Amino acid sequence: MLTRNSPSRTGMLAGALAVLVAVTAGPAHARDRATAQVTQDRLTPTTAVADTPVTAQLTVHSSACFTAKALGVGVRDAKGDNLDFPGNLGSTQICPTGVSLTTGARSFPAGTYRIFGFYQDQAGAWKNLPEQQLVVGARVPIVTQEQLGPTSASADSPVTAQLTVRSNFCFTVQALGIAVRDAQDNNLDFPGGLGSTQICPTGLTLTTGARSFPAGTYRIFGFYQDQAGAWKNLPEQQLTVGAAKPPGPVSPVPGTSLVWSDEFDGSLSSAKWNRVNSSAYRYGTHNPQDDKLDRIDPNGVKVAGGVATFTARPSTFALPGGGRAAWDTGLLTTENSGERFMVKTGDYAETRVKLPSGLGAWPALWTWRDGGNEVDSFEYHPDNPNLLELTNHTRPAQKYWENRDAVKPDQWVTIGTRYGANSVGWYINGVNVFEDGKGVGANWSAYLILNLSICSGDYHPDPVGTKPVTFDADYVRVFR
Repeated sequence: MLTRNSPSRTGMLAGALAVLVAVTAGPAHARDRATAQVTQDRLTPTTAVADTPVTAQLTVHSSACFTAKALGVGVRDAKGDNLDFPGNLGSTQICPTGVSLTTGARSFPAGTYRIFGFYQDQAGAWKNLPEQQLVVGARVPIVTQEQLGPTSASADSPVTAQLTVRSNFCFTVQALGIAVRDAQDNNLDFPGGLGSTQICPTGLTLTTGARSFPAGTYRIFGFYQDQAGAWKNLPEQQLTVGAAKPPGPVSPVPGTSLVWSDEFDGSLSSAKWNRVNSSAYRYGTHNPQDDKLDRIDPNGVKVAGGVATFTARPSTFALPGGGRAAWDTGLLTTENSGERFMVKTGDYAETRVKLPSGLGAWPALWTWRDGGNEVDSFEYHPDNPNLLELTNHTRPAQKYWENRDAVKPDQWVTIGTRYGANSVGWYINGVNVFEDGKGVGANWSAYLILNLSICSGDYHPDPVGTKPVTFDADYVRVFR
């Protein structure tokens, strides 16, 4: 079988004589086909990325129509090895109007290659079209910084930092961390970076250890060390550390300090909260299979006077699986917020709430991640006016805690939960009222959810009439 290498001078002469015989012996249209000249109008690519599949495009035309047995795109490496693109055209007509071919995909190691179109004529001879160069560059990871915080802090108050990055393909870095530089360029990096770790297109989030800074303005940026040992800095932003604040909130759990909070003193922050949806709800915004008439309403939570008010109102939206009308209501979760803050083993989370009085109300502070990791700091139903439900769903344990003085409708109460590895503890008004002896394990973490659900009536009464139902929260705080 003939190859597609350049013909020898003898072969070229023999070919020319064959063409001459064809021209003198055949009719005019046969002579036109025999002498048809093929022109390569376009050939790509000229560059590619190593180990990344790429297709080739070839456009040709001829001086007269003829049928080629094959049309394709050839590639040769520095040693002359055949690395042609797959997906040639079989018997195909090439005319003055032109024909285009898009090959199948293939990848190449980094290097420089010769690329050219080729065809096989009716006599079986392979014809190579003009070559050009295909330069395949090394595959370079591109790391994008998705989120970096904090942007503000208080002097001499420990604070953690969060960094979320992703890359164009998975690769391993030797180190990933968060750097801080003061006005004199002194290194004040956050502790607790990651060692050898993989960054992928799906993203990676780092939460550092805590450290404090004197008042001032700093540069903060993510960084990583590649496999060659080179340090790469990600985009900088400003960290403003204000004057030290008066002593802040304290936790009933010794040895912990405030790491995250919302005092509801201003507008709701999209960095702290997502109020649009939750993965804890089967349909994202509603979950009728869980005795809930809820449909999450982004406008269902308003902040004024240092208090977040959750309001539920009847809706015209028909819930699936029965067609009951939903109640539009408010929910706050740290899941898919800007900070994506999560509580973890050892943390103490606390809220101060004013319990509702309207039947059907179902307020709660709870946690959720990846279809579980649920611990309920509290659930409340006004039909049991003096009772709080305290539940660990991660390692099942529960207590119905009843107290006529501390728990009643339209009264403020402070409720906290310590997520211990071996025992979850519940605190009411600063007093430890229940230890479950089960805990959440050493590596537990989850997003926070504070919301007002509406009961469907399966286990607790649903609302009477159409009067809005409300629930108030003074703050949410996490100590670590």
